[in-house]
Amino acid sequence: MSKRILVIEDDPAIADGLAYALEREGYAVEVARDGEAGLAAARARVPDAVLLDLMLPGVSGWAVCRALRQESGVPILMLTARGEEEDRVRGLEIGADDYVTKPFSTREVIARIGAVLRRAGTVEAGDERLSGAGVSLDISRREAAVDGVPVSLSPKEWSLLELLLRNKGRVLTRDLLLERIWGEDQYMDRGTLDVHIRWLRQKIERDPAQPERILTVRGVGYKFAA
Repeated sequence: MSKRILVIEDDPAIADGLAYALEREGYAVEVARDGEAGLAAARARVPDAVLLDLMLPGVSGWAVCRALRQESGVPILMLTARGEEEDRVRGLEIGADDYVTKPFSTREVIARIGAVLRRAGTVEAGDERLSGAGVSLDISRREAAVDGVPVSLSPKEWSLLELLLRNKGRVLTRDLLLERIWGEDQYMDRGTLDVHIRWLRQKIERDPAQPERILTVRGVGYKFAA
């Protein structure tokens, strides 16, 4: 069955170009022209991934991203005309999994869509649980909890937390984390990793400013408290 991609983009030329290119790659594509229509489409049937323009009329792309992330772990790829780091970081902090800055090539977008879909499917279901320092992951049900309270994680956050929990007490270098979570994606850098670690801490730490679970080993990487 074809993976379903929801494109939320108000520029007809960009939206139609992306839809055509993705359909040629075998994806099923639905296009929404504004934020309200995009949210309605995603809620009617959760897609396998979302291509989201941040500069939308009416309901902004920022608002759509927040809403989608609160409701599901669907991979979100931001489309933005802005190249400033602040905008990219803001998008990642509110729940996006990746970004592409306009103008972009359809080849790059297709490669990134493939990458986020692969990452979203990296955890195989099985009768397994991971836990440490009050954090637990139920692998078979793909459920996370902190001190017994359920938390919602994006696919990338889940993968990061799973890898850290599987290596409790062991320092994982930034390069290793990038390789394991992002694979061979040449566009990812250590700053992107740090943003995702910070966002994950906001969900699992009692005080994200003074983390007790995901610890920074300066100049090396991160580890989960033993």
